[in-house]
Amino acid sequence: MKSKHLTGDQLLAALSALSNPHRLRVVAALAAGGRNYVSQLARELNISRPLLHLHLQKLEDAGLVTSQLELSEDGKALNFFEAAPFAIDLTPAMIAEAAATLTNNPEK
Repeated sequence: MKSKHLTGDQLLAALSALSNPHRLRVVAALAAGGRNYVSQLARELNISRPLLHLHLQKLEDAGLVTSQLELSEDGKALNFFEAAPFAIDLTPAMIAEAAATLTNNPEK
């Protein structure tokens, strides 16, 4: 995700996803440690798997992480996540450009 091509809705989703300390820690852990599965990541971050799933879903919906379901050798389904490449160059001009494309108008 490159900030020059973000729509207003994409920018809001990314900023909203990153506005939570748990989600910042998730992105940081995936950036530092690479690809990881939910159970291991939950242990590393010391949060429950259900709570982690909620945060990962928000991050994935915003395009900040990706997931891939794989089967382990013993047949268990493991959902691996990794940080997606993204850069958000937040400038007044970029915000103005993105704002012009917003589909949700709070004034309506």
